[in-house]
Amino acid sequence: MTKQSLTEPVLSLRQVGLVRNGKPLLDQIDFTVEAGSSWIVLGANGSGKTSLVRICSLYEHPSRGSVELLGQKLGCTDIRNLRRQVALVSPALSDMIRPQLTATEVVMCAKYAALEPWWHKYEQADSDKAVGLLHAQQVGFAANRSYGSLSSGERQRVLLARALMSEPALILLDEPSAALDLGGREILVDRLDELAADPNSAPVILVTHHVEEIPPSFTHVLALQNGRRLAAGPIQETLTSELLSQCFGLPLTLQQHGSRFTARRS
Repeated sequence: MTKQSLTEPVLSLRQVGLVRNGKPLLDQIDFTVEAGSSWIVLGANGSGKTSLVRICSLYEHPSRGSVELLGQKLGCTDIRNLRRQVALVSPALSDMIRPQLTATEVVMCAKYAALEPWWHKYEQADSDKAVGLLHAQQVGFAANRSYGSLSSGERQRVLLARALMSEPALILLDEPSAALDLGGREILVDRLDELAADPNSAPVILVTHHVEEIPPSFTHVLALQNGRRLAAGPIQETLTSELLSQCFGLPLTLQQHGSRFTARRS
């Protein structure tokens, strides 16, 4: 996988708004993702995180504003081809995967952004690549096991391997640790930390409620509240107790222990 070499941002949202059934879900969102960056998106329930992810993954068109991916503007290009440049890991994706598929098949199908292997022709090299990606996520033992037989943590690592199969230009992770126990969460954080630290990796956007889930190598944070941008910038400069308190609507104290964060009510 190679980084985007273009001088323009990988992803650019300008004054994006989204209205559904008369309700504003996002308003005046400016968001730019450069090559080499990895972003945390923080916000309470209903803050617009999932709506933002759907727009960034090109599955939702904004009501106003502009969206550009790899210099191509949404609405002025073939969305089917452009969407293949984005890898999305979300609970909805996991629910769509047939449990009987092997972990290798789940990963391999991402070559064509498919959910089933019978829709396209695959070669042995595709299977070998998928198995290699599973091993890289420390879940190679499950290569021939059914997806439905895996634990929640193992499934998330399979989906992360799947996200890398097509060598995307952008990786989106929508609350990937939501169903994980503490051990599974920590393993996933380690995998995401390695991904963000890889100089050849595509930019990553990770949506979460919890600062404890921020991998050490992530570089930037975007905070949302009621569909609007509260703040965006480098984590060490932007993420503060004051920002968290405003973001979640109650007094919070942010602490850093080594390279990880914790937050408690003040």
